[in-house]
Amino acid sequence: MEHGSYIDLRCSTFSLMDEDHTLANAVRFTLNKDPRVEFCGYSIPHPSEKKVNIRVQTTGDPAKEVLKDSLHDLILMCRHVRSTFDKAVIDFKSSEEMITENFLCV
Repeated sequence: MEHGSYIDLRCSTFSLMDEDHTLANAVRFTLNKDPRVEFCGYSIPHPSEKKVNIRVQTTGDPAKEVLKDSLHDLILMCRHVRSTFDKAVIDFKSSEEMITENFLCV
């Protein structure tokens, strides 16, 4: 849900339901890396409520578009981390198999 002005699209607050610090902090991080962002922060209105408010103020582009771009960047980062992890697991398992085969040969 977006809360903001229909006149000034550079400033908006977005409410994400069923989310917590995990996603909010990652989104804040990616938004703050974007040079189009003047300010970004998030708050959780109440600890027992699963809701996050993310405030975005940009240099000129619509806040909604900048948020979408940042979420896309976050998806790409997560995919990279996942593929790097999966490759490391495969490498570890293959090296473990080599050690086992060498041990059995001795």
